[in-house]
Amino acid sequence: MSQNLIEKIAQKYSTEDEKVKSGDYLSIKPAHILTHDNTGAIIPKFKNIGIKKIKFPQQPMFALDHNVQNKDKANLKKYRKIELFAKEMGVDFYPAGRGIGHQIMCEEGYAFPGEMSVASDSHANTYGGLGCLGTPIVRTDAACIWATGETWWQIPPVAKVILKGKLQKNVTGKDVALALCGYFKNDEVLNHGIEFQGEGIKNLSIDSRLSIANMTTEWGALVGLFPVDEKTIGWLENRNKYIMKNGIEDVPSNQTQNGIHPRINNKTIKELKSNIPKADKNANYAKELVVDLSSISSFVSGPHNIKISKTASKIMKEKIKIDKAYLVSCVNARVEDLAESASVLNGKKVAEHVELYVAAASDQIQKESEKRGDWKKIIDSGAIPLPPGCGPCIGLGKGLLKDDEVGISATNRNFKGRMGTKNSEAYLASPATVATSAINGFISSKSQVKDKKLNFSIKTFNKKPTPNKKVKIIKGFREKIIGNIIFCPKDNINTDGIFPGKYTYIDDFTPEQQAKVVMENYDINFNKIVKKGNILVGGFNFGTGSSREQAATAFKYRGIQLIIAGSFSQTYKRNAINNGFIVIESPEFVNDLKNQFDTNILTIGTKLECEVNFTNSKIIIENNKYEFSPIGANIQKIIIEGGIEKLLKK
Repeated sequence: MSQNLIEKIAQKYSTEDEKVKSGDYLSIKPAHILTHDNTGAIIPKFKNIGIKKIKFPQQPMFALDHNVQNKDKANLKKYRKIELFAKEMGVDFYPAGRGIGHQIMCEEGYAFPGEMSVASDSHANTYGGLGCLGTPIVRTDAACIWATGETWWQIPPVAKVILKGKLQKNVTGKDVALALCGYFKNDEVLNHGIEFQGEGIKNLSIDSRLSIANMTTEWGALVGLFPVDEKTIGWLENRNKYIMKNGIEDVPSNQTQNGIHPRINNKTIKELKSNIPKADKNANYAKELVVDLSSISSFVSGPHNIKISKTASKIMKEKIKIDKAYLVSCVNARVEDLAESASVLNGKKVAEHVELYVAAASDQIQKESEKRGDWKKIIDSGAIPLPPGCGPCIGLGKGLLKDDEVGISATNRNFKGRMGTKNSEAYLASPATVATSAINGFISSKSQVKDKKLNFSIKTFNKKPTPNKKVKIIKGFREKIIGNIIFCPKDNINTDGIFPGKYTYIDDFTPEQQAKVVMENYDINFNKIVKKGNILVGGFNFGTGSSREQAATAFKYRGIQLIIAGSFSQTYKRNAINNGFIVIESPEFVNDLKNQFDTNILTIGTKLECEVNFTNSKIIIENNKYEFSPIGANIQKIIIEGGIEKLLKK
């Protein structure tokens, strides 16, 4: 059986002997796992399992990066706790100020080409820019990996994206990502793995590949994987030279092997070059997309939605005044990005009414940018420096958007309320466009890149229908659930809307507190309308965005019995199931409700009673029946025990 690249790498890290394929549930042992500030919340989960030591101490890596500007006693205490736990367990630890975890994963070789690494963060897709199969897992998975070295993963359907041609001058990888999200905006690749192929790849720098792979998350994909080629090898060799020249003082002492970096060294690079993983010629794919890079111009997305995008030249005519601009994040704060910004800002000043914030993706990137002179050009323009980290991208620290303010950002998300108050607006663009906008005081592009009609296409390959069999119900699992429907008809309801970022890293936030703030950024009236015992029905791509598990548990604590949606973010679905909360997909049911109710209303108390029958895998309402994928024994066990953590402990 032929395998695509995602299947091949998954096979390598699977416990399965037979060849694996899309759709298979695997037990996987990833090479590495990143956790960041959320390590503080994972520690009690791990301890609750009852295991005293992390099974494979070199498998995890902790990097503090989200709330690094916060110097209050509670956060510093939390950071000390994480550092002491790392020391006790013998785990690699990177303190606040070293940089964003995803960037460190790349710089320090945890995300190594041809391997599989995961993160308790939705932007693990980033690693695909280096040919490493990166995919997000959730906090509960992280605790299980610490305890056993393994977790479960279902290989997603895989779409190949063929890149042709070459980008126009002043068009970047970020523009490619925004164009893809804006053009293919109807869940074409939702919960898919993406394999980038084609001769156009050779024209993309590694920084651009990392940016595109990073934002396959916003596109709805679980993996965004580039092939390993000469540029990948060249990046590793340059990184190896940097390490040999500057030393490995940043690497935890327990890793060093006679002064040689444990992951990026002559031996590991030689082994990779002799065995570069590639997809088989006759590999199976669910879809094929063709993208002409030369047809892409500079893009701007927003506000509130990554899928609302226009060319920069068109939106420039609207003269949208901005208050703040941001050159930060794991998608666009690398050396190439800062150099682009510096070339725009060189000798110019930020508009008087605009605040421009800059933070490098890592301290090493900042040092390199300073060495090149780019950092000075940015600061001399009036930019406000922030420490290497996430900061305003996640709505933490200095420079957040206030009511009625407009910001343009080189980050990857512009959800309502994410970068400040919910009454502000955020737009996304490339670093050069952000810098130009900061100078002009309104959204504007660096140069008049020629607008062209996007030359994209998509082909879907037919899949065989699977019969809906009668499901055996395990003792303790309910055969049916009955409740009144609360309908939230909007598509792409994101985790920032469900559970605001400002509460995410409060580790002692109680279930009662979670219940009170659920859907706070989506609809302030939600909690007044919903009642305990309701069944919530959402739109499509429900739970998109950050991987915070509270966006699932908050509904559970509010008394919602289960959620039905047209489709879910796979990360959200994973969070829900791992915490013992049922979520099921039924696009036909959701579409019928949309035809019945006013979809402009955020939250609708329908007064319709619904039965969810798990034996027959059917939703029954007013004599209508809708099918959903069976809830098998493995998932039933997790639900019965109230979550995978409790099941593992038992």
